[in-house]
Amino acid sequence: MPDVQSTVDPSEVAKFEAMAAEWWDPTGKFKPLHMMNPVRLDYITNQIAAEFARDLSDSLPFKGLRILDIGCGGGLLSEPMARLGAEVVGADAAERNIPVAQVHAEQSGLEIDYRHTTAEAMAEAGEQFDAVLNMEVVEHVASPIDYLTACHNLLKPGGLMIASTINRNPKSFMVAIVGAERVMRWLPVGTHDWHKFITPAELEELITRAGLRQVDKKGFVFNPVTWSWSISARDLSVNYVTTSLRPA
Repeated sequence: MPDVQSTVDPSEVAKFEAMAAEWWDPTGKFKPLHMMNPVRLDYITNQIAAEFARDLSDSLPFKGLRILDIGCGGGLLSEPMARLGAEVVGADAAERNIPVAQVHAEQSGLEIDYRHTTAEAMAEAGEQFDAVLNMEVVEHVASPIDYLTACHNLLKPGGLMIASTINRNPKSFMVAIVGAERVMRWLPVGTHDWHKFITPAELEELITRAGLRQVDKKGFVFNPVTWSWSISARDLSVNYVTTSLRPA
C-alpha cells in the first residue's frame, strides 16, 4: 500500500483487521452497523439524489456517478451504491477487509473496485469522484484535518462528501462506550476511543478548513424501546452525519 503522508492509525486498523471475517454476519461484531445501515442508506441516497437531480424510483438512479466508499470494510455501503448503478471504488486501510468484500460482491453478482489503500494515496494519484462516503472513519484516523483534506482532493468540483461520526459528550460515552461495548457487547471493548470522538461544531470547522462547505447535518438516533434507528433533525447527541460540497 502506498505510504503517502498517511493518516492511518495502525492501532485502529488492527482492531478492524481482527474482526474482518464477521462483516456480513448481522448478529456478529458489526451488528450495530447492520442495524443502522437502513437509516444510513436512506440519508446517503437522498442526499446524492438531491445533489445530482436523480430520481430514486429509476432502476439505476446513480448510473454515471463515480462513488468512493472510504473505509469500506466488508462493503455494507459499497454494494447498495453499486446496485443503484454507480461506479464504486471501496477502499480500506485494513488489508484483511478487502478479500472479504471482494468475495461477497462476487457472490452478489456485483462489480466493485475494492482496494487496500488510503485516502491520501488515492488523492496523490489524482483519483476523483462525484461523491465520497466517509462513514464512521474520521474518529479512527491519526489526523482528522489531513484526512478530510485528502477527501476534499478526491472530490470533483461540485462533488459531495457524506461524513458520519460520533459526538463527544457524557451521553456518547455512556451510549457508545459503556452501552455498546461493555453492556450490550455489540463491539469489542476498546473499539472506540471517546477522546477521539468529534463534536458537530469541531467537525464543521475541520470540514471548512479542508476546503469544503457543510450543507446539512442530522442525527442517527437509536430507540431502545422499538429497537430501531431513525434520522433526527435535532438530536445529534451521539451518532450524527453531515453532507458537504466541494465548491465548483
